[in-house]
Amino acid sequence: MQATVHRFDPATHTGSVLRDDGVELPFDAAAFGASGLRLLRPGQRLTVEVADDRVTALRIVGVGGGQPIR
Repeated sequence: MQATVHRFDPATHTGSVLRDDGVELPFDAAAFGASGLRLLRPGQRLTVEVADDRVTALRIVGVGGGQPIR
């Protein structure tokens, strides 16, 4: 599903996203770490995977299949 970064703490690598329906979902450092990303900014569009109302994976929209960005 698509979402927008709502908050991101670069020190803890935790934050939250807003789904397109306005529901806020948190993500933890493990979800961010597995993404291969280095930083997120509020307003950035992402593709997210969700389980039990928590984000389990983050990817930048349009960047293939969850490959780490280096």
